[in-house]
Amino acid sequence: MADTADVSEAPRHLLVIGMGAGDPDHLTLAAVKAMRRADVFFVLGKGKEKESLTRLRRDILDEHLTGPYRVVEADDPWRDRTQGDAARYTSAVHDWRHRRADICERLIIEELAPGQCGAFLVWGDPALYDSTLAVLDDIRGRGTVEFGHEVIPGISSVSALAARHRVTLNQVGRPIHITPGRRLAQGFPEDDGDIVVMLDGHETFTHLTGRGLWIHWGAYIGTPDEILVSGPLDEVAGEISRVRAEARERHGWIMDTYLLRQGPRDEKSAGDEEAAGRPADGTDGSVGGPLG
Repeated sequence: MADTADVSEAPRHLLVIGMGAGDPDHLTLAAVKAMRRADVFFVLGKGKEKESLTRLRRDILDEHLTGPYRVVEADDPWRDRTQGDAARYTSAVHDWRHRRADICERLIIEELAPGQCGAFLVWGDPALYDSTLAVLDDIRGRGTVEFGHEVIPGISSVSALAARHRVTLNQVGRPIHITPGRRLAQGFPEDDGDIVVMLDGHETFTHLTGRGLWIHWGAYIGTPDEILVSGPLDEVAGEISRVRAEARERHGWIMDTYLLRQGPRDEKSAGDEEAAGRPADGTDGSVGGPLG
């Protein structure tokens, strides 16, 4: 009886595991070890349109787990993405996260027994434009279920983008800005920094031509469908829009990230940028990767 009581009172534990941008080889050893500790994996599906994302998760599990594993799926709640002004947008995000917390709270209570370990596999890195940690904070604040949790960092699409284009994110003595596309649309930072843009559903880069910028763009980074384009923004913006539209039509969704920086200013730096900025199997403005 004492053993039974001890088990029933044992705390639940959650792992928030960064699994990279899609390539099973992007998982760190820490992430693989954490996955092997989990009794159950929680997956919030994005609907039929994004079934391939769920398949990628299972491919990653199959790649790194040697025995059977348990997956519990639930539908991710609908999110209002139509709000334009900042206040309404923030309110919509908080509402979506709260409804996400409702679902995750139920999963933890019903599908994770006391003393067990559950895991959320997070695209990229849990600390960069992901809601999982905020959702868990919401649940803990409700006091309905007790659990401990830990975070295992992952390779973000930002790091993977730079690696695939063979460039550094920073230049000597200069800062980096990481921003969602909607913030970039409100104004281009007028300083000496380079800009990484995520979550840009409106191709904001098309409004930034004429500034002498260079772009390193990638979609579905780390997956078999990866696409890469690199070159002077004025020359390749139209090409990116075209391949982006084709890919979205083909897959029903798209996730892309890009780096913007001031273009070469003299012959030597132009040569350096050209050598470093092109994808491995393309030239300026070409499409690299499996779809290229």
